Amino acid sequence: MLMLSPLFLLSLLGSLPSSDTAAASHLSRPLNSDGFPPSEAWDAAEPVAFNSDWQGKNSDSERETQVRLLWTSEALFLHYRSRYRTITVFPDAEPSGRRNHLWDRDVVEVFLQPDPTYPGHYFEFEVSPNGYWIDLDIEHGDRSDPNTGMKCRTQVDETRKVWTAEIAIPLRSMVQQFDPGATWRVNFFRVEGATEPRFYSSWRATNTSLPNFHVPTAFGKLRFLPAAK
Repeated sequence: MLMLSPLFLLSLLGSLPSSDTAAASHLSRPLNSDGFPPSEAWDAAEPVAFNSDWQGKNSDSERETQVRLLWTSEALFLHYRSRYRTITVFPDAEPSGRRNHLWDRDVVEVFLQPDPTYPGHYFEFEVSPNGYWIDLDIEHGDRSDPNTGMKCRTQVDETRKVWTAEIAIPLRSMVQQFDPGATWRVNFFRVEGATEPRFYSSWRATNTSLPNFHVPTAFGKLRFLPAAK
C-alpha cells in the first residue's frame, strides 16, 4: 500500500479548487478552424456543477448544469452541459444572433469580474439553447453593450434531454493586459421557463428574497491554472 506524506497531501490539496473556486485549465492544443477547442480538450478541465436554486435550495438532479473552462493567452472558453425537461426559447434575434432580454427564456449565464477591487463592475454573458446570445457590461447596475466579440455554438440532444453550449470570449474585451496569475471573481447561472414559476439556478447562491443574480458579493473565485510542464 502506497503511503503519502502529510506534506505531499497538503501540497496536493492546495493545488485543487475549493468549493468556492472554479479553475480554468490551460489549453495547449490548437483551436479548431471554427475557433473553438477540440472536443477532447474539455476532458482536461475540472467541471463545476450545480442544480439548486439561487438560494441554494430545491436541488433537482434532472436540471443539473456542469461548466468547464479553458484558457489561452487570447481567450476564455466555457462549456456548459445542461440537463432539461423542456426548453423554451425566443424564435427570433438580430442577424448576428444577439437578443435583448434573452434571460426571459432558457439561458445559461456567466458573470465575470476581472478586477475584484472594483466590485460594481463585471461582464455578463448569456447563451440560449438555439444559439442566441447577449453580452453586457455592468457598472453599478447600468447595462451597456461591450461588443466583446464573443462567439457561441449550441447543440440539443432531445433523446438524452441535454443541451450544450460553448462560449469563446476574447480576453482583450475585458482586460487591457491579461495576467494568468490573477484571481478573478465569477458566478454561473441558468434560467428555465417562460412564465413563473421559473427555475433560477446558480453555482454560488445569491440568497436574495426574490431571484436576483446581480450580487457580486456572492461571486466565487476563478483561477487560471498554469500550463502543464
